[in-house]
Amino acid sequence: MSTTHHKIASHLLRIGAVKINAKNPFTWSSGMKSPMYCDNRLLLSYPAVRGAVRQAFVEAALNWHEFDVVGGVATAGIPHGVLLADALEKPFIYVRSKAKAHGRQNQIEGQLKEGASVLLIEDLISTGGSSIRAAQAIEATGAHVIGVLAIFSYGFDEAQKAFDDAGIPFRTLITLDDLLKQALHTGMSSEDVELVRTWRLNPKSWETQTRSNN
Repeated sequence: MSTTHHKIASHLLRIGAVKINAKNPFTWSSGMKSPMYCDNRLLLSYPAVRGAVRQAFVEAALNWHEFDVVGGVATAGIPHGVLLADALEKPFIYVRSKAKAHGRQNQIEGQLKEGASVLLIEDLISTGGSSIRAAQAIEATGAHVIGVLAIFSYGFDEAQKAFDDAGIPFRTLITLDDLLKQALHTGMSSEDVELVRTWRLNPKSWETQTRSNN
């Protein structure tokens, strides 16, 4: 694990952004049940952590091909996208899950010119659905998404396949493996770590087993 990975994982664990609860699993927006929840919104309340994530995004962004615009996936990707755009002195846009039903009925907010290249920012990648839909909305305008950059990924094969099928590369500052490795050094029990690893291998099977046990 690199110094950056170690630092970001340590920050998330220290501020309590990572929650484990096998008895009362978390329900994601997709409906999936999970014994773990990584709340990256929490880090916005900690200036030092927010700054560390911003710097890590800056360093990661410089490893992509040149791009014109930073985009944020609403809502969680917006603040991190703004911070990155400000640091790089680039324009910023954000993409709603769907067009507004009032006003100008925009799905994409901000100025996005045809042919512009966009680096899309998300807070985390689970199944990849919201990021891919946002990227496709941008592509539909005639602009081009060079990739998606997020803080964290659960590392599902489903997500990797979805991005590959869509032809959209993605990278993250840390992975679930990075987070769990650091968690073992900061007091998380080996039982909880193994629980999350087992769940990640087959979330649907884990959910079915959990329900039958209850």
